[in-house]
Amino acid sequence: MDAVPLIEITRRALAHSEEAADVVTEAWQAQALAEAVGVHLATAGPPEVRAQAGGLREASGRACGSLRGPGQRSDGARAARLTEMSDPLSALHELGGLLGEAGGALVLVAVDAEEEGLYWRCIEGIDAADECGDRVTAILRRLALIPRPFRPAPPAGGAGVPPVREGAAPVCGDGPPVREEA
Repeated sequence: MDAVPLIEITRRALAHSEEAADVVTEAWQAQALAEAVGVHLATAGPPEVRAQAGGLREASGRACGSLRGPGQRSDGARAARLTEMSDPLSALHELGGLLGEAGGALVLVAVDAEEEGLYWRCIEGIDAADECGDRVTAILRRLALIPRPFRPAPPAGGAGVPPVREGAAPVCGDGPPVREEA
């Protein structure tokens, strides 16, 4: 399954969690997804981000350990269904949002926690969500620095694009044709 739908499923589950144990479990699911995304990018991502992706994998793996509660099995992670990342940028943006939401939800649980063990699990989870979110942001920054493949300019007048003079420079995948002034 693709990363973005898995992240969306986890986001919805977190948003609908009412009990403290459910919030902590969904925060754990978010960290498991971060770990899976880190593994995927560390092994199959662009070489420029593989080291940072390995750092995300390690940090989120530690977070999974700190958030795992008594009797919680690791084989129930949605992240085990991750098989592809068709759009790494979208997946990373969504993952960063999910980690931020998980951290916020854990703050609310920690404030109301009556049990010291639950409180400290939440505090560790908040710290981990912040660290992993920072690592996701660092990967996104690194990806932004990688030159995108060039594609030829679109045909003159096609799809609402003004005609480009013959011999104009190629276009980067995310911008308008480059015109050279004569």
